[in-house]
Amino acid sequence: MFIPLVQWFDADYRSDELAKLKDRKDKIEWIRTIPFVILHGGCLGVFWTGWSWTAVGVAVFLYFARMFAITGFYHRYFSHRTFSTSRPMQMVLALWGGACVQRGALWWAYSHRHHHQHSDEEVDKHSPRQHGFLWAHIGWITSAKNFPTDYGRVKDLAKYPELRFLNRFDVLVPVVFAVLLFLLGWLLEAKWPALGVTGGQMLVWGFFISTTVLFHGTACINSMAHVFGRRRYETSDDSRNSLLLSLLTLGEGWHNNHHQHMGSVRQGFYWWEIDITYYLLKLMSFTGLIWDLRPVPSDAYDAAKNRVRRKP
Repeated sequence: MFIPLVQWFDADYRSDELAKLKDRKDKIEWIRTIPFVILHGGCLGVFWTGWSWTAVGVAVFLYFARMFAITGFYHRYFSHRTFSTSRPMQMVLALWGGACVQRGALWWAYSHRHHHQHSDEEVDKHSPRQHGFLWAHIGWITSAKNFPTDYGRVKDLAKYPELRFLNRFDVLVPVVFAVLLFLLGWLLEAKWPALGVTGGQMLVWGFFISTTVLFHGTACINSMAHVFGRRRYETSDDSRNSLLLSLLTLGEGWHNNHHQHMGSVRQGFYWWEIDITYYLLKLMSFTGLIWDLRPVPSDAYDAAKNRVRRKP
């Protein structure tokens, strides 16, 4: 009982037992996942705080701002290195992603790289084919065997001590973020009472509700994007493309495209495949903050055309 409690604050505590944990069967570790339960339970605070247009607007803004951090930074940069940036900017990307409350960048990258290596195979952490829809969507993150970060699988990132620090103490950024949101609501209440927002209201809407919806939006790619949608490429897994999921996740719904060519910064391969994350990353590249955006390879289009020709 003591170990999972410490791991709330120090994610690398007892990381020497990584090999043993990998051999454990999947089951819910209730004590370790209490913070995750609290995150969802915090949404019920809306019955006490009520709502205001300001609080709802902030919640929506933070959903999309942080979804961009997940898709553009945690996924396309840390997991796949589809563009380059400086070390200071890399730290900014990790802090921004940390505010999403989806653990540290190195854990996220390690888990995602493992998924691509074993997509929809028996050892895939979140495969609907292997473990069912609900486990792929939410259950897998409650299993003790999926808690540790295998730094050996992310050596390109683990060499930076600042990234290892944020990954180890992954609760730090979310706590600071939640406190700042409460203080923002308190300041708005004191200075502009006409807005009808309070500190508690900003905390509930800006942190608990927005973050919970953000998690499930992200998780839909693990679950729904392997069940619903169309397949342009005959990949070895069940990945699919979905316009609806792409709109909800700023471009991640072109999942079959991504599994065909994971090294491309762009996941909507054609102009009609809306990929807002790619558009924003392209704009960032004009500022010089990021560079060397890896394009869609030409054989991706050749493969798509050949598949169309083979249709009866």
